[in-house]
Amino acid sequence: MPPKADGPQLDERGPDHHGPDHRWPDHHDLRHHGDREVGPGLVDLAVNVRQGMPPAWLRQILAASMSEISAYPNADRATRIVAEHHGRTPDEVLLTVGAAEAFTLLARVLAMPRRSGGPAVSRPVVVHPQFTEPEAALRAVGVEPGRVLLPDPFVLDAALVPDDADLVMIGNPTNPTSVLHPAATIATLAREGRYLVVDEAFADCVPGEPESLASARLPGLVVIRSLTKTWGLAGLRIGYGIGPPELIAAMREAQPLWAVSTPALAAAEACVSPRAQAEAFKWAEEMAGQRQVLVDGLTDLGAYVVPDPQGSFVCVRLPHALHLRALLRERGFAVRRADTFPGLGPEWLRVAVRDDGTTAAFLAALKEARDDQPA
Repeated sequence: MPPKADGPQLDERGPDHHGPDHRWPDHHDLRHHGDREVGPGLVDLAVNVRQGMPPAWLRQILAASMSEISAYPNADRATRIVAEHHGRTPDEVLLTVGAAEAFTLLARVLAMPRRSGGPAVSRPVVVHPQFTEPEAALRAVGVEPGRVLLPDPFVLDAALVPDDADLVMIGNPTNPTSVLHPAATIATLAREGRYLVVDEAFADCVPGEPESLASARLPGLVVIRSLTKTWGLAGLRIGYGIGPPELIAAMREAQPLWAVSTPALAAAEACVSPRAQAEAFKWAEEMAGQRQVLVDGLTDLGAYVVPDPQGSFVCVRLPHALHLRALLRERGFAVRRADTFPGLGPEWLRVAVRDDGTTAAFLAALKEARDDQPA
């Protein structure tokens, strides 16, 4: 399918592709993530993990779980509690070593031939810009997805997804654009014979999670969630997948035994508790105000920010962004380059939302770096 002029593109480069293709830039490093941007002495605006976490009450729960560390972990209770939180049954939920493992397991399962013969998926597409790990996981098992490239302001138009796609992957809110797609629009992509995978790693950044599909039962719907971002558990690794029982069962078979540790299981139970959900709601409301301070400050400096951000980060377009990124590092601030995301170029950066004091210091450093650039 040729790209539409001045609109979204579906890039379908396959194994027979040779030579450069400007729709498929070779410089996109799908394994580049924000943690590679940080370093000693740098203020971290590159990683989308909430700072100052986990809270004391959660640390106490994690510490208490160590008393059970000599036994093999048993995920049954935590799975049931997470399932109940979303109005699901335990056979619809698989706890994983972060959302990244869920994508890996899903890719392995979808690359396997069906019992009836033929591949599990033959026409996969990934909606970009978005978190690159889902596509990287597919490619690691030999599945070559097409790309639906959304134009700025990166809002989903379901009509752009090919009718014959049997796997569609999208983020909501989307990393790195911070766009929140209407759940009703995403739901129109669900149909028999298709898997619809929605990455909701940042869903709890939105008070009340109004556009989440985690509790919806739609044909082929798979929702991937993370508990590492809001609760500062990136080093612990805990997430989960929600989907049709037969697919979840296949993912469970592909998962190593005892993959999720006892402390991670304790975290899963704790982070879906009423106490945690109330705290997350309050944080999301507070973070929205901090995000607006960042957006206003960036706009005042002449930057373009993708409209109506809803995540714990914003996506910013600035002239000479990569050079500014280097100058910001010299001034003690790490931001995330965004040219590794398909659909974005070297003029884009991703900046995490932090407290107002940190944001003010960052904006001052950005103004100084911008003013120091040669005309």
